[in-house]
Amino acid sequence: MSDVKLRRYHAAKWDEPFIMEQGVPGTRGLLPPLSPSEVTDAVGNADSLIPAGIRRKTAPKLPELDQYHVLQHWLRLSQETMGMDLASDIGEGTCTMKYSPKLHDQMANHTKLADVHPNQPVEDIQGILEIIYNLEQYLKEVSGMYKISFQPGGGSHATYTNACTIREYHRAHGNLDKKDIVITTIFSHPCDGATPATAGFQVATLMPDESGYPDLNALKALVEEYGERIAGIMFTNPEDTGIYNPDVAEYVELIHSVGGLCFYDQANANGILGIARAFDAGFDACHFNLHKTFSAPHGCEGPASGAYCVREELADFIPTPTVEKGESGYYLDYNRPKSLGKVRSYIGNPECMLKAYAWIRTMGPDGLKLTAETSVLNNNYLDKLLQQIKGVTRPYADGFRFEQVRYSMDELTQATGVGTDDIRSRLVDFGVQSYWMSHHPWIVPEPFTPEPCETYSKEDLDYWAAAMKQAIEEAWEDPEFTLGAPYAQPIGKMTDTSIVDDESKWASTWQAYKRKNNK
Repeated sequence: MSDVKLRRYHAAKWDEPFIMEQGVPGTRGLLPPLSPSEVTDAVGNADSLIPAGIRRKTAPKLPELDQYHVLQHWLRLSQETMGMDLASDIGEGTCTMKYSPKLHDQMANHTKLADVHPNQPVEDIQGILEIIYNLEQYLKEVSGMYKISFQPGGGSHATYTNACTIREYHRAHGNLDKKDIVITTIFSHPCDGATPATAGFQVATLMPDESGYPDLNALKALVEEYGERIAGIMFTNPEDTGIYNPDVAEYVELIHSVGGLCFYDQANANGILGIARAFDAGFDACHFNLHKTFSAPHGCEGPASGAYCVREELADFIPTPTVEKGESGYYLDYNRPKSLGKVRSYIGNPECMLKAYAWIRTMGPDGLKLTAETSVLNNNYLDKLLQQIKGVTRPYADGFRFEQVRYSMDELTQATGVGTDDIRSRLVDFGVQSYWMSHHPWIVPEPFTPEPCETYSKEDLDYWAAAMKQAIEEAWEDPEFTLGAPYAQPIGKMTDTSIVDDESKWASTWQAYKRKNNK
C-alpha cells in the first residue's frame, strides 16, 4: 500500500438553496398543449372527472423555473453527492454495491416500460410479463426453488413475506395455535428477527459460539426446550460477519424434526452464486435482493425488489398475483385461494426486474459463478491488506471468508477515542464512499464491514486500503484532527444532532418544513 498515491480530492460546494425557494413568478419550463376540442367535447374538462371532495381549493405552490435553471439546480446537487459513478463504494457494509451497466439503465428507462400503467390490460404488456416469467425461471435455477414472488419491495419486505407465509402454512395445517416461536441469529440481518415479531411470533435469538458460528448446541437446547412450538428459523448465510456456515444442513434438520420451516436470507448471496443453493441445503424458502446481488441497483427505499423463493409445499401461500404462461400468452394469476394475499400494490417493480433479467442474460451461467469467485477473491485480497494496519482486528473465525469481513477498530478507539464513525467521516475526504452502518447491535465493538464485490479492480482495492491506512495512521498521530473530519466535503461534521432526536422538527414536505420553522 505504500506505493499507492492518494488523490487530492475535494467535493464541489455550492451554496444551493432549496428549489422551493427559487424561481420567478410566471416562469415555465414546459407549456403543455390544451386538450383538443374533440377530446373535451367527448369527455368534458379534466377537472370534471375528479370528485369534488378531493379537488384542490387552490393551485399547488410549485417553484416557477425554466428547464435551464432546473437542470443547473440538480446538477449542482449531484456534484455534491458521492456515488458509484464518482467514487468507490466498497465500504457499503452488507449492502452489495456493484456496477450496473448503462445499457441496462437505458432499457429500464425506455418509454415502453417506464410509461406503462400498472392497470394496463395484460394483452398490452405481454413483453413485460414474458421478462418477469423468464426471470423467475432463471432464479429458480439459481436457488433450486419451485416458485417465486417478485411482489416484495426489498429484502426486509421479503423476510416479512416469509414470516407471513410461515404463519399461513401452519394455519392451513391446523397447528398455528401451538407454533408461536421463530428462531434467528444475532449476526443475521436484523429483519430476520423483526419481521417474525411483526407477524405475531415470539423470537428466540442464537448467539455465536467462540468461532463466530451460530451456537449449534444452543439451537439443540432450544429445540429440546420448545419442541413443537417452533414455527421456523430465519437466518442469513453468510452472516453479516462474512462467515459462511458450512453446517447449515444440520440446523435445517433440527428445525424440520419439530415441524418447523427454514428460511435462508440470501441478501449476502453475491459470493455464493453458482456455488451453493438454498434448496440443496434443505431450506424451504429463501430470497434474493435483485437490487444488490443482481445489479438492479440498490434503491435505498426506492426501486428495490426482494424475490421470495419457495419449495413446492409453500407455493400456494405466496402473494397473489403471480405471472403464469398459458396457451394464449402470459397472464396474472389471481386464483390462489390459499395465498396470503397482496403484500404491496400491483406486481412489484418491473424496472428492477428488467435490470436483473438483463444482467443475468449478460453474464450467463458461467458469468454468475465467476461473479461469486471474483467477489470472494477480492474480499480475501482486501482482507490481507487491512490486517496489516495497526488498530484493525478481525474477530471470530480465522481464515477463509466469503464476500465481506466484519472488522473491529476497538483497539484504536480505546487508545485514541477515535471510533469507526470518525474514520468513516475521514475516508470520504479521499473520495471513498464509506457507509457501513448496518451492524447493530454492536456485538463486534467499533465494527466496519467492507464488501468488495466483483466490480472492483486490484487498483480499487489497493486505493481503498491505502485510504483506510492513512486515516487510521492520522488517528494514532492526531486524534483531534480525525475527530474534526470531513474537511473536503460540501458539508462538515454535524455537531448539533438535536434535530435528529426532536420529532417536532422533522418535516417530510416543504410546506411542513415552513410551518415547523414559522416561515
